[in-house]
Amino acid sequence: MLGMRKERLVLQLIAEGLITSILALIAGLFIGGFLAEIISLTVSKMVGQGIIGHQISLSISAIVFTIIGFLFIQFIALFILGRRFFHQEVHQLLYEQIDKKTDMGHVKGNVIYILIGSILLGVAYWIVLYHFMDFAGLSIFAALALGSVGTTLFMKGFAKLLGLWASMSERKLTKGLHTFTIRQLQENVANRSTSVAVTSILITLSIILIANGASTMLSSGSHLYNRDSSLYDFTVNGGSEKVEQFLTSGKMVPYVEDLNLLEMGRMNHQGEHPEDGMSLSLVDWSPLREQLIMALPNGYKEQLLSGEMQGYSISLENPEVLNVIGVLEIDTTAPNLIPESSYNGLLEAIGEKPLNLDSDEIALYFNPDFMPMEHLDRMPELDDILEKAAKEGQSLMSINDEAINIRPSIPMRGLVADRSVEIYSAFIVPDPMFAQLVNTETYVSYWNFRIPQQLQEQQGLMIPMMEARDVLKSSDFEFESYLQNFGRKLFYVVAGSYTTLYMGFLFLIIACTVLALQFLTQMKQTGQRYLTLSMLGAKRQQMKKSMRRQVLWTFLLPMSLACVSGAVGIKAMISNVVVHIGDNGHLYPIAITVACLVIFIVAIYGVAVARSADHEIDKLRWKPNMD
Repeated sequence: MLGMRKERLVLQLIAEGLITSILALIAGLFIGGFLAEIISLTVSKMVGQGIIGHQISLSISAIVFTIIGFLFIQFIALFILGRRFFHQEVHQLLYEQIDKKTDMGHVKGNVIYILIGSILLGVAYWIVLYHFMDFAGLSIFAALALGSVGTTLFMKGFAKLLGLWASMSERKLTKGLHTFTIRQLQENVANRSTSVAVTSILITLSIILIANGASTMLSSGSHLYNRDSSLYDFTVNGGSEKVEQFLTSGKMVPYVEDLNLLEMGRMNHQGEHPEDGMSLSLVDWSPLREQLIMALPNGYKEQLLSGEMQGYSISLENPEVLNVIGVLEIDTTAPNLIPESSYNGLLEAIGEKPLNLDSDEIALYFNPDFMPMEHLDRMPELDDILEKAAKEGQSLMSINDEAINIRPSIPMRGLVADRSVEIYSAFIVPDPMFAQLVNTETYVSYWNFRIPQQLQEQQGLMIPMMEARDVLKSSDFEFESYLQNFGRKLFYVVAGSYTTLYMGFLFLIIACTVLALQFLTQMKQTGQRYLTLSMLGAKRQQMKKSMRRQVLWTFLLPMSLACVSGAVGIKAMISNVVVHIGDNGHLYPIAITVACLVIFIVAIYGVAVARSADHEIDKLRWKPNMD
């Protein structure tokens, strides 16, 4: 109107957007860096390094790529919006777009939409609850597609049926602005039913992700720093004299305590089966297997005896005996062997008595890093079977046709510092039996040691561990340390909890922002209606009350369906995937907390939208006799 060209106007708006984006980016970088250092300090304190030993880490390249990526996305978004703005007419810029005519359809058609949407949602819920892992997990994609389509159809039909609510409440026509409120809500939702459905899906995803992240923190974070099963701080590959000489040299002695040689290998086998070519095992554990089956709960026992149970899943949810059977089924054909002297060194490091096995006696070892165990020092049901057999003088196993007794109740710890030895079970045998039965082609050895306790008390664990790591690097020996194990666990917690929580809150904020902008845009376009109401005698507080009810229902409608879908999703993930909160009694507290948190965030947005709408109503030109 004043002669400014559209090109200049669009460039000015793009420049304003970029300046706002840059300011937001600067604030975000500072806040993000501050939060990252707080997390780093917390982790440093927990692992024993202390605040003084903590070093600030800053990646310039990460900051540069963040800036480039952020500004690139912002520039594309502003370019698209500027292009759309450029093609609008002056009349549209001055008086905004003409309101779209709302097609409310027919009652029967809208009822059909609701019914079809409800059926599709029901089928999606049924799939995720009862057939989550069918077709190698592909059924979950069908459930997502059906759930998304069902949510869209349900919202489309429900929004247009709001008119029935207004027509069926004729008694309230003269009380307040009841009909006006419903009609406004109907038009707002019906014109944007797809976007309302999308926000409902986003809220559903946010509920599931937040519950998943919270449960991961509780289940993983609680044992992140727990070293009950971990014993050694370093494991050096190879049992040669050169490795031993280096570990006992003057450079390493200050960092070495409880030095122990771990030897391992697979048991020899008798040959191959003439029909299928499978290896014939020297081990006959059928008496032990029978006793284990008899100790199973009835439901599992019948399935195993009838052959219905085709495979085994090793899980804490299973009975202890079922896990033992599953592991032994895998490993007893060519079991792992550990000489008694190696394991006695481990027991000595934790202050336990040596085994002192007889020549016809072995001990069963189960790796607590891979085998789900409630207690590290005993497996109650297995020990009861072994103790009963010992009292009755019964042998439950034979090796190479010789009767073998099994020692019950031995402490079990991790064999190495990290992941050099990834086994479920092993036979701990006397040294002569190990030399006789081990397959030399599978023989491996490792040197394990710990950081001295006195040094840990003086400097903490991390500083001497990093110093020992630097000395070991100069030796060219392959080694692993507890730092790798801890770093992996920390990564799992961060990737499985913090990232998931971030995505959950991001989806929730996006959904709330879309609902807020949608409502405020609709109110801006229908502002003349409020001015008409004021001319007809409606009071300011009546219109504000009507507007607040519209805000309530605008947010409540997608959130209600999202809560139902989110509850089904959480239940499915508890049963099938990664949400491990049913075992430790945190299911209901987490569910209630997540629900309250989502409601609280949505309420914050609702209040903010209501306050903005109040200001819009206050801007209208009021008649002197309004108040």
